[in-house]
Amino acid sequence: MNRPPPRCRALSRLFWACLPGPDGSRRPWLCYKREAVSTVVHLSAYVASLAPPPTAWPDPLTGPVVVVRGASAAARLRAAERVLARLAADEPASELVATPPSHEWPFETAGGVPTWPAAGPAVAWAPELHEAIVNAQTNSTRLVTTQPLYALDRWRTAIEGGPGRRLVATADPAVLEVHAPEAQAGRGAWRDVQWIDVAPDTDIESPSGAWHGLAAAFRASDPGARLTAAGEALDRARTPIHLVVMASVCMEVNDLDNAGRLLADAVRAAPDWGAAQFELGKYWLRRDDMTAAAEAFGAASRLLPRFPSAAANWGATLGELDQPEHALEAFRHALDADPDNPQGHNNLGVVLRELGRLGDSEAAFRRVIALTPALAFGHYNLGHTLFLQGRYQASLAAYQTGQRQDPARSPVQASRLALARLATGDAAGALRDLQGCTAALPRDYRRQVLVDTQSVAWALLTAAPDLRDWRIVGDWLATELSKA
Repeated sequence: MNRPPPRCRALSRLFWACLPGPDGSRRPWLCYKREAVSTVVHLSAYVASLAPPPTAWPDPLTGPVVVVRGASAAARLRAAERVLARLAADEPASELVATPPSHEWPFETAGGVPTWPAAGPAVAWAPELHEAIVNAQTNSTRLVTTQPLYALDRWRTAIEGGPGRRLVATADPAVLEVHAPEAQAGRGAWRDVQWIDVAPDTDIESPSGAWHGLAAAFRASDPGARLTAAGEALDRARTPIHLVVMASVCMEVNDLDNAGRLLADAVRAAPDWGAAQFELGKYWLRRDDMTAAAEAFGAASRLLPRFPSAAANWGATLGELDQPEHALEAFRHALDADPDNPQGHNNLGVVLRELGRLGDSEAAFRRVIALTPALAFGHYNLGHTLFLQGRYQASLAAYQTGQRQDPARSPVQASRLALARLATGDAAGALRDLQGCTAALPRDYRRQVLVDTQSVAWALLTAAPDLRDWRIVGDWLATELSKA
């Protein structure tokens, strides 16, 4: 590939990666040369080096993070150059800070965040940001450094560490939709991103990346490829990030013994690195050691105060340890970082219900429904809370909505619907619901559902001793449970 010569002396130490423009010319993308120590140039000099010089973006640029989003890589690049031109015009003293290629960020302890100038305004330029969060691992084992809420939070923390700092990036919306739906939804650290959407260039085909090493392995469908690449990287450099990467892949292939040893080494080497503590918490969850998991997630939450997953997992483990007050505090902390997370509000509602704060629990579940009305369990949990409040008609309506939204038609929740119907006085309808939702269940599962239903029915009768016709359901439950 031919590379245009640098237009100023300061650029001579930079590596130029190029995309074809509509006229066949090539335009520079700024990124680290692997051995470079300092990669800072004046933003105005970089913009002046572009051919042809871009016109400044016409609209105000208000946020600390600006992401140009579009289906065409070439169109994204041209629009981003206009954004950089606008920032250079608005603040001529700004310096441009180069970043490593985004597909390498997950495999660097700093997460791609560069060393910023000591003072003065500065703009970090990160082409193809979406490549930092591409990962073929499943959600339960997904390496934390590839998680979008973690990745951008590291940048937001660095940007807020000095005045006048900004990040300008490009991203493919199709990749974000698959690997970072929370980014598209503006959740967590992404909620203050200023998105600029650009139309594609239909006459230009965006080049596909040629990945190597860990970047290629984490894009592969085969965990064995990840295991091989992670092992080779660890052999070359036994650093905390490589230990964590290898441990993540070991957990993916259920090699928990090696994962535990690797994470112990990573935490010893970097005790204040939140990513290592977070992965250690995931490891202890796999070992079903809630005490150790809570300790690790608690450390991760303190080290990564705006990474909501750390606090959410901390709250979940504290709940398992029957510490609802502390779990409530952790869940509130998670929502401070990601206020529109429906799962976060759902967790909050469950703990509030356990604490007997039924009004607050109801409000939390109504927030879940407002955020994701198609989520069945938001309606189910609201129905349960309303049932405990004695608002049986409203509880029945919530359960009915949940069943309509639930493609699996959960038999457990259907049995709760039946009891809500019983509580409204419709015993015959309740019996029909119970018979219908339990008829096709496997024997042992059916018995467990009936035992649980009977327990709730007795609690209902205790709260409402004058309930009419309850024996229609009570006698049927007793008969079914007496069968061998």
